Amino acid sequence: MKNEGIITSPANERLKHARRVREGREPDLIFVEGERLVEECLQSRLNLVACFHSPDLSPRSEKILEEIASRECPTFPVADVVMANLSDTITPQGIVVLARRPRASLDDALTANALIVGLDAVQDPGNFGAIVRTAEAAGASAVVALKGSVEAFAPKTLRSAMGSAFRLPIVNEVETDELFAVLRARALSVVAMAAGGETVYSDYDWRRPTLVLLGNEARGVSEELLERCDARLRIPMCAPVESLNVAAAAAAVLFEASRQRSRLP
Repeated sequence: MKNEGIITSPANERLKHARRVREGREPDLIFVEGERLVEECLQSRLNLVACFHSPDLSPRSEKILEEIASRECPTFPVADVVMANLSDTITPQGIVVLARRPRASLDDALTANALIVGLDAVQDPGNFGAIVRTAEAAGASAVVALKGSVEAFAPKTLRSAMGSAFRLPIVNEVETDELFAVLRARALSVVAMAAGGETVYSDYDWRRPTLVLLGNEARGVSEELLERCDARLRIPMCAPVESLNVAAAAAAVLFEASRQRSRLP
């Protein structure tokens, strides 16, 4: 469904609404920008609400727009100067989609033999998105973000996840007590990554159903959570390095878990 007429004013009501989505003020919608990410959105069959695009598109974007229009999603051509105002990037690619936010629950995350990534107040969107991408690549079941973590579906987080956020269940804003109650009821082990952990991460038996907690960039996993975990794991490092970026730590741990789990019958 194509709408005639180029939008030339940033004050247009549709663009005002799109900016509210971009800023996280429309909780049921997400702001998806750029050719690669919009393609991932289409492949993941998200429910589309609207598309804004520059008048002159690349052949790749033209093909994307045809697919969007075939799904009866309203499309709106936008003047380049106005697209620059709408964009969340320094160099706009000329195409933005508003889509329904994917929803997941703790029940969705707790699959058989689950491997869940828990995030304790991870603040950087790049780190959060990279962890989501790594979690999908390593075969994790879901990502569960405790209250205090960055928004999982903010534009920058989505760009860092590179489409994985559309496919991997992500549960946001989870209360600590709620999480532990569900995990204990399902007999999942809970382990935390900590610099002073008693067990080397590769010595842990990742074949068992487990949630692994990764902490805030500055302080790590909180003391309260560390006390409630079944085990505290560390990554051995050569001096004088004392810690890794949280996304790097997640990659090391999750691919070790993937290696061990590949032996499961």
